[in-house]
Amino acid sequence: MSQDETQADPSVVLDLLEAFRHSKTMFAAVSLGVFDALKPGPMSLARLTKTLNVDMDALQRLLDACVGLQLLLRQGEDYRNTPAATAYLCKDSPNRLIDYIGYSNKVLWRLWGNLEDAIREGTNRWQQTFGWDGSIFSSFFKTEEATREFLLSMHGYGLVSSPNVAAAFDLSQFRRLVDLGGATGHLAIAICQRYPGMKAVVFDLPGVGPLAREIIAASPAADRIDVVAGDFFADNLPEGDLFTLGRILHDWTESKVRTLLGRIFDRLPSGGAVLIAEKLIDEDRAGPKWAQMQNLGMLLYTEGKERTLTEYKEILHSVGFAEVRGATTPTPLDAILALKA
Repeated sequence: MSQDETQADPSVVLDLLEAFRHSKTMFAAVSLGVFDALKPGPMSLARLTKTLNVDMDALQRLLDACVGLQLLLRQGEDYRNTPAATAYLCKDSPNRLIDYIGYSNKVLWRLWGNLEDAIREGTNRWQQTFGWDGSIFSSFFKTEEATREFLLSMHGYGLVSSPNVAAAFDLSQFRRLVDLGGATGHLAIAICQRYPGMKAVVFDLPGVGPLAREIIAASPAADRIDVVAGDFFADNLPEGDLFTLGRILHDWTESKVRTLLGRIFDRLPSGGAVLIAEKLIDEDRAGPKWAQMQNLGMLLYTEGKERTLTEYKEILHSVGFAEVRGATTPTPLDAILALKA
């Protein structure tokens, strides 16, 4: 054994060995309603056990683990939420991430269990994991309940990133936004709130409309955002001088990405633009970690991938876009703006 091997720090390996346990601890606490029960205020172990109808010893182990993960605080015999838990892990919080956590727990957790087979075969794991035929979207849009659950999981994720995407570039020259695959409208809302002169259309599949209208109606920009049903690969696209694609292109093959961007290019007037929200992989592919993990995730979930800015530039230039700029953000999404000359 070499000297480098004997002196190597094992902490990176040990941390990763623990990482999945940390995630599952949070998933379980959210699923069992721990943080919702504690939102009104501190509670003793005995009282919380009765409230949640669980085993006392097992619950104490879970609560103590959540203290270690900085999701709970313990004061004497009582447990209480940290500010982060109240903000993101309670169902009545406007900033909640519990829908995406539930999606991660019930769906993504199982898909990642088949990562080795995805690497061997280079294909997603829907059929292997769930026995589902078709794409991720055909599976999630089978019922109204499934559609709502999926959209809310994406909504919580979008609330974290969309304001930063909206602020990444000066969009004041544009007047009509078309948010393709816009889901609950979180990106359109963020852009319209930042630019009072902007009007928007959220364009997505018919089953998305009811929840999108519900969420948009509660926003300050409600009177400037419409919802239109359609398939962005097949139907006529609405008129606009700015198109947005939030977490759309990473779902598809390069051929389909070119097709969609070509349709947008043809629909845009001169001087129009497309704003793409995806997490960019560094040019040397050494990071960031979020993009690298998401890139593996897209192998498991879809037929797409994450890309570098250079890769996006090559695709955008190939369909006719001129100036292409990228901007990173501290959130799970970065931004790319491409102009039509």
